[in-house]
Amino acid sequence: MDFKQIQTIIKDFEKSSMLNLEIEIEGFRIKLSKQPTGETVVNTELKKEESTNLFEVKAPLVGTFYINNAQGEAFVRVGDTVEEGQTLCIIEAMKIMNEIAAPKSGTVEEIRLKNGEPVGFDQVMITIR
Repeated sequence: MDFKQIQTIIKDFEKSSMLNLEIEIEGFRIKLSKQPTGETVVNTELKKEESTNLFEVKAPLVGTFYINNAQGEAFVRVGDTVEEGQTLCIIEAMKIMNEIAAPKSGTVEEIRLKNGEPVGFDQVMITIR
């Protein structure tokens, strides 16, 4: 099973009404689950703090946080201006690299995790002003 097939399975699962999915093909196994509320776990959540105009980019899944790309260069640094849709970081989960995109344009105010640290579901990773 190649990476594109895995991505297709995840996208189709997100669109479905299923809450859990487990597939095993030729020794490869993948388990997916959603919150019972129907929220998809791959959407980056965005929270606006009214008084400070900060947006919190939260982890959409549990995994390992990477702010650096494969070449060791940071996707973003504190003070960088980012555009909506720009890659902020990667979360590795089950050997799959999930790019996390900026939900809003703005300036990176804070990066709360270090490269290679574990990240929990719904944990604030980066703030954007």
